[in-house]
Amino acid sequence: MNLVFVTAEPARLGEIDRLIRTAFTPYLRALGREIAPDAYGWFAEAIVRGDIFAALDGQEIVGAIATRRPAEGEWELALIGVSPTRQKSGIASWMIGQVESIARARGVQALTLVTAEMMEDRVRLYSRHGFRIARRGPQAEGKDPHIRVYMRKDLRGIGT
Repeated sequence: MNLVFVTAEPARLGEIDRLIRTAFTPYLRALGREIAPDAYGWFAEAIVRGDIFAALDGQEIVGAIATRRPAEGEWELALIGVSPTRQKSGIASWMIGQVESIARARGVQALTLVTAEMMEDRVRLYSRHGFRIARRGPQAEGKDPHIRVYMRKDLRGIGT
């Protein structure tokens, strides 16, 4: 596997959208939901701002991370998706490391993310990358009754 991590190009927005939808369908079904047609409508602006990153294997997009900037000095890893045929191969971990390097270089102070409490494998994955649980609670938008785990990684300290 010879991956390259790039800022996603606007011309590849459709591919990114399809990859994230394909990767997230099983996750959302486990939550008792389906992906709404307009769920990722914010991608168009995000990709233009340079807030979506892609893992390429040759020219194929095999993973993507969509970020948001909820507060000054913070990046939220809003969505992390890997092509279903490539899941469980370390791509998500690799992408998280790549985003962290970019964030540090840009002076970002913290990375945040939210995942469903029932997705214990994801909580473990993020914990292995140094994210700590900030709190647990219902989703702000209330789209389903599942408890969310709000995680944070401080990038300011030594060795974080």
